[in-house]
Amino acid sequence: MIEISPNAAKEIRRLIIKQQVLNNRFHLSVRPGGCNDFVYNLSFNVEQTEPFNKNHIFNCNGIEVIISSESLNFINGLKLDYSEDLMGGTFRFYNPQAGATCSCGYSFSLKIIY
Repeated sequence: MIEISPNAAKEIRRLIIKQQVLNNRFHLSVRPGGCNDFVYNLSFNVEQTEPFNKNHIFNCNGIEVIISSESLNFINGLKLDYSEDLMGGTFRFYNPQAGATCSCGYSFSLKIIY
């Protein structure tokens, strides 16, 4: 399960309208790369690459979020927020699975469990 703050939901809705998203779906995934081991990927209008039964669909603050089973293993419990400052706005990821994060906020490594 993941959580999307009201501010993040508002920004996602704005992006859905701006980008003329056809299916109003928001895809959240994890991919190898970045300053640490993994990066978060936010996207819209993504082609279905996995069978539907391998995706998890969550309704968070009125946003339909699609996460693959593989990605969910890395971000289960994630809280997604959005904030603005003088430099602009950015999504903030609070991932209980992350052992370390990069200063950019989009890259993380997993906790080592002994």
